[in-house]
Amino acid sequence: MKNQVELVLDAKAALGEGPCWDHQLQQLYWVDIVGQKVHIYDPAAQADHPIDLPLMAGTVVPRKQGGLVVALQDGFYALDLKTEQLTLLAKPMDEPSPNRFNDGKCDAQGRLWAGTMPLSGSSPNGNLYCLHADLQVKHHLGGIGTSNGLAWSADQKTMYYIDTPTKQVFAFDFDLAEGTITNRRTVISFMEEEGFPDGMTIDANGMLWIAHWGGYQVSRWNPQTGEKLESVKVPARQVTSCTFGGEQLDELYITTARIGIDEAGLLEQPHAGGLFKYKPGVRGMISYAFEG
Repeated sequence: MKNQVELVLDAKAALGEGPCWDHQLQQLYWVDIVGQKVHIYDPAAQADHPIDLPLMAGTVVPRKQGGLVVALQDGFYALDLKTEQLTLLAKPMDEPSPNRFNDGKCDAQGRLWAGTMPLSGSSPNGNLYCLHADLQVKHHLGGIGTSNGLAWSADQKTMYYIDTPTKQVFAFDFDLAEGTITNRRTVISFMEEEGFPDGMTIDANGMLWIAHWGGYQVSRWNPQTGEKLESVKVPARQVTSCTFGGEQLDELYITTARIGIDEAGLLEQPHAGGLFKYKPGVRGMISYAFEG
């Protein structure tokens, strides 16, 4: 019998997002954006520790010197896990105030890439930024509707990126040494009935795993051919992101949301907003910590 998706935490998050596996500490970080919380999930203890935040958080990553880095609505902050206090690291220049940070991830050099999106409305005025170890913020893309999933190929020569409203996954030539992207092209396109591409990760075979907002699934794709290889059903309509975890990086953690689902819908999907796990039969790639 094929592996099934397992509910590991009935969190009922309004907008669960940004899962990131800490391979060193064997724990999962994730955020509830609307709930304004960072969560630390310990699978061994089956325990989740939420930390309240003063603003919405789009993403969270471990920091090499300790603690976490969180992209809040207006900028990048360090989060001390002992005191649970935040310290501003950097803010992007000229970011429109109605925007907030959304999904993000560190590259193999420990730079944190994260993008923004409008808090309301659908104008494509979001941006993609990169926070370097010296705490300088560099702007890479503009005209973004909803900045979302990021992933890099194993050879670090390609970066994959999702701007959700386009229903496409883009690839860029990636220069790891310089931290630059060029040659944007479309490698995957979603069909109308599949929902919208949201968060994303990559496995050790170079295949992309994409969460479907409005699509009840996580899917596996070949970015070289644009072919959909597998669909994993999730008992929640708003599937937001996924990442590989576990000692062998062979467990796929999946975040979901309750926001935008009416009362009747929640009766049909009572575990919406939960954290799920799936054994995909392949291994993933290590999540990198922020170097700064």
